Amino acid sequence: MKTKGIDLTEGSPGKGLLLFALPMIIGNLFQQFYNMVDTIIVGKYVGEDALAAVGASYALTTVFVMIAIGGGTGASVVISQYLGAKEGGKMKTAVSTAIITFLGTSILLGLFGVLANRQILAMLSTPDNIMDDAALYLRIYFTGLPFLFMYNILAAIFNSLGDSRTSLYFLIFSSVLNIFLDLFAVRVLHMGVEGVAVATVMAQGIAAVLSFFVLMKRLKGYDGERKLFDVPILGNMVKVAIPSIIQQSIVSVGMLLVQSVVNGFGSSVLAGYTGGMRLESICVVPMISMGNAVSTFTAQNIGAEKIERVKQGYRASYFIVGAFAVVICAVLLLFKNPLILMFLEENAGGKAFDTGVSYLSFIAYFFVFLGLKASTDGVLRGAGDVFVFTAANLVNLAIRVSFAFAMAPIIGVQAVWFAVPIGWTVNYIISGLRYLTGRWSRKKLV
Repeated sequence: MKTKGIDLTEGSPGKGLLLFALPMIIGNLFQQFYNMVDTIIVGKYVGEDALAAVGASYALTTVFVMIAIGGGTGASVVISQYLGAKEGGKMKTAVSTAIITFLGTSILLGLFGVLANRQILAMLSTPDNIMDDAALYLRIYFTGLPFLFMYNILAAIFNSLGDSRTSLYFLIFSSVLNIFLDLFAVRVLHMGVEGVAVATVMAQGIAAVLSFFVLMKRLKGYDGERKLFDVPILGNMVKVAIPSIIQQSIVSVGMLLVQSVVNGFGSSVLAGYTGGMRLESICVVPMISMGNAVSTFTAQNIGAEKIERVKQGYRASYFIVGAFAVVICAVLLLFKNPLILMFLEENAGGKAFDTGVSYLSFIAYFFVFLGLKASTDGVLRGAGDVFVFTAANLVNLAIRVSFAFAMAPIIGVQAVWFAVPIGWTVNYIISGLRYLTGRWSRKKLV
């Protein structure tokens, strides 16, 4: 069987992990960068209410992005284990099974979103003055949901093959295209929130179609006959995909569930919080990407029966996420004021600015806990050890939601972000204790 990309079962574990993770980090940074540019363009050229409308939609749309990423990560564990075991035919069967499954799932979720978006926004106590724009943004977004799913699933499949560079190239292409389409729709066509949504769907749709054809060509390089769809393989994927979706979406689901808390403080606070969230979404990229890299690293080495190598890679990931955390903290603390001002009009209210700066000033210190949690979860997920991993992430979610709702009436909107590092830390402790038992090393899906 021919192999392409980085073979994570050979060479220095730390070096291999870092080289594999870097394209994923850069690619995801580009993806988050153009999401941030969406927000900047809306805030600067349309207005504070439009920024708040996109922010009200952002928590919900991010949940669906993370469902796609989590599903792809779960599928990639099975694909990576077959790759590590040198079973090319079953690996290709797993790829086609994943694509068919998630395409069908995305169509159903898209229909649900198109029909129920306004009701969901109402449940989240979205302010009346931004309801129409937020609903319009969501309708367009959900119409293009199959493209979004395919775009993220295909990127995860490339990563599972040890090829994180191809997905990087498509992310850069999609990001640059989306920015140009944003500016054209908002500045030239004066489409406002609608233009931003259409630009995102178009950019991701084009990238998804191109990614699919490149992947089909790439798979011809692997030996072995494949079936179009395999139910037992799907069962193994689902076993890992559901916990992966929970893990990937925990931040987004938490944001969605506490969105009504933020909404209750008015559109100005929501606008500032939206700017802070967009910056946070960039800061979490190195940590989440390292967790996904550790997952693929673990899966390939579990398939190759190299347990000690998994432990070496996991230890190396601590140094990598620690270095990222220091850099992130320094940048946020030094540049928090100009970073928040990027999202606001010159005449924007002081409350929006103060909210965004306050959020960044607090959360800057705690990204290391997210990195440690993500790496530990990555080992458990890559090994297919899903029960404790799932429980830890559900506890994380429960802490975020319960703390925000219980404390917001007492200490204000700050309760929403105080809950974040508490949830990350407890999640890390639970997953870390499971890792120390060593029971994950006896799990194998293929």
